[in-house]
Amino acid sequence: MDALKFRPRAFRPARWAPGPHAQTLAARLLRPSDVPYTERERLWTPDEDFLDLDWAPDSGKDAPIVLVMHGLEGSAQRRYMRNVAGNLVRAGVRPVALNFRGCSGEPNQTPHFYHSGKTDDPEFVITTLRERYPTRRIGALGFSLGGNVLLKLMGEQTDGGRSLLDAAVVISVPYDLAAGCDLLERTRMGRAYTAYFLRSLQRKIRLKDHLLRDVMDMNTAASARTIREFDDRVTAPLHGFASAAEYYDDSSSVRYLDRIRVPTLLLHAEDDPFLPPEFIPKRQAEQSASLHLSLQLRGGHVGFLEGSPRSPSFWAEEEGARFLGESLKTGSG
Repeated sequence: MDALKFRPRAFRPARWAPGPHAQTLAARLLRPSDVPYTERERLWTPDEDFLDLDWAPDSGKDAPIVLVMHGLEGSAQRRYMRNVAGNLVRAGVRPVALNFRGCSGEPNQTPHFYHSGKTDDPEFVITTLRERYPTRRIGALGFSLGGNVLLKLMGEQTDGGRSLLDAAVVISVPYDLAAGCDLLERTRMGRAYTAYFLRSLQRKIRLKDHLLRDVMDMNTAASARTIREFDDRVTAPLHGFASAAEYYDDSSSVRYLDRIRVPTLLLHAEDDPFLPPEFIPKRQAEQSASLHLSLQLRGGHVGFLEGSPRSPSFWAEEEGARFLGESLKTGSG
């Protein structure tokens, strides 16, 4: 199924969760907590680190496989990851969730972490899946930071990603990382989201003190009060960037969209509190033969909450899974 021909069903935001923060936070709390993943596999990377994959049961010997990637400081166990995995299983697809380095409940073994532009790990995983399952179609789905990584990965490839993937979905991507940081820094709720992420990030820094103390000033890292400060003091120097500004410029997926050749569905809300609406890539999507932007007025960040508090539903996960199921099973993606 061509991404440009796919039409998601109409999104009907829950009336009782009217604003972007209500959508974002209520969806986080109300998603089902059942765990569709039943098997954990550890892959050893070329640099002698590890990645943990969480697999759902196989839907059949010829079932397509979809790699699912979480957002900043997430994991396969987050409810949005579990929920989309359940939707993918119902669509006849076998999901496998990638826990980025340090996100599976155990510190990774090298100083490096994951970041918004680190594409070598998902490329390694997808290449492994291709070699292991040569007859199956392969897709990917990324939330927020994971979606940024996925778009950048496809755009970096000389063939636009077609040798890696047959179809892709991204949800609530911060397409311009600097613009997203600016928005988080200047709004009260943005600063609250930032504090939540920083607590988790700095806890991970402390757990790897023995690996990091010789390569960075741990006190300076611990004193960061914004995501930009953390990226300037930790992410950038650890991963070879001169500054947060250079990291954001190199890693923002908006730079890579025009090179993507994989049918890709982009699901986004204009009121996303993690990205100003003027940075949503409407023009790039209009000019691309591979991208379909389904832009909603409301939905928040990885929210897209419908229904009632007793019977909620989650539009982006449902429609993303439907697109992947239909396109990968028909073989026309």
